[in-house]
Amino acid sequence: MRAIVYSKYGAPEVAKLLEVPKPLPKDNEVLVKVYSSTVTRTDSGFRSAEYFISRFWTGLLRPKYQILGCEFSGIIEEIGQHVTTFKKDDRVFGFNDKTCGGHGEYLTITETDAITTMPDGFSFDEAAAFTEGAHYALVDIRAAKVERGQNVLVYGATGAIGSAAVQLLKHFGAIVTAVCNTKNVGLVKSLGADTVIDYETQEFTKTNDKFEFIFDAVGKSSFGQCKPLLTAKGIYISTELGKNGENLLFALTTPLWGGKRLLFPIPSISKQDVVFLKELAQKGEFKPVIDRQYNLDQIVEAYKYVESGQKTGNVVIKIAE
Repeated sequence: MRAIVYSKYGAPEVAKLLEVPKPLPKDNEVLVKVYSSTVTRTDSGFRSAEYFISRFWTGLLRPKYQILGCEFSGIIEEIGQHVTTFKKDDRVFGFNDKTCGGHGEYLTITETDAITTMPDGFSFDEAAAFTEGAHYALVDIRAAKVERGQNVLVYGATGAIGSAAVQLLKHFGAIVTAVCNTKNVGLVKSLGADTVIDYETQEFTKTNDKFEFIFDAVGKSSFGQCKPLLTAKGIYISTELGKNGENLLFALTTPLWGGKRLLFPIPSISKQDVVFLKELAQKGEFKPVIDRQYNLDQIVEAYKYVESGQKTGNVVIKIAE
């Protein structure tokens, strides 16, 4: 089969299109013929190992699993003899940041992991983009214990995480203020944001509103910058470590002070999470935003675009028609 393989950490060019053996499913696994995947910040981070700490999961000196691609959608081609929840020809989607494999024509995954059948009416491209941004947003929303009627600010509301966060927060009943650039104001309003701040024409920190939760979905603000906008016991969460890793320090210390807090939840995803996202999609409460699509042999271009910081929503890799 064809797959994108990286045998060392580095720039996008380390990702090569090669022929590799087709995987075989174990007794508790399914073999998925992949139709679509995505290129995400997670994939880029694993490939570059810019944060050295990521190597404790992916391999200290070289990658343990050399085919990236956490998100996927496709059709089950074969099932292991102990699999009971799926059958051949099921249309499925899921997320696998343990062994990855989405940037190949086939992958295997355990039936109890983060995989489920696709909701009706969605394409493979859309299904492939259901999980990465949404599960990061979901972890942080749950950590902040967002309640109906609370004021929440989402900074970076047009990325994969931010665009999912706006929709999920509206599902949980929050009042959402979203920060984005001029060209995406209409898009963010269509996602359900109650108020949109265009950072190209207005400094978001000048708002008079106070927020129970501020979620920086792109990691470009800071706790110090946002602290004046928080309520007395408000929570700030960023998707990045912050300057000199300060968010890790604040996550350890601010909860001790009893006031405004910074939290740094560790991301996780389960089968229940992907089923939840599927149900929201079926009810019309969640739909991933897709920026553009690339073919498998355009992987380097896709990585460069994702790492430019200019994408809106998700970047899809089309693998099969």
